[in-house]
Amino acid sequence: MDQQPKVIYRADTSAAESLRSMKKRLSDICDKHAGRMVRVQTMDGGVYDGIIRHHEGCILYLEMSAPGYRAFWNPFVPYNPYYSTILPLVLYELLVISLLA
Repeated sequence: MDQQPKVIYRADTSAAESLRSMKKRLSDICDKHAGRMVRVQTMDGGVYDGIIRHHEGCILYLEMSAPGYRAFWNPFVPYNPYYSTILPLVLYELLVISLLA
């Protein structure tokens, strides 16, 4: 006989509904501001500046920016390894999204 798996975690119904509502709201915000420069702050204290490129499910795709970079190499601006990098962020870990431009 097969035994049923033992449940070790089940989300509270009201918490799950709150997360669904937050996901919908953030999804709408990402749609409205796609292509815009934003600053994102996460629950862990990370702060990222970039352009909203896409969102899918619970993931926001932020294109990291490097201020001061143009079509030429500037020896006085330090190398940024995140230049033109797409950073996936989990929507329910975001605290603040601010428009920069």
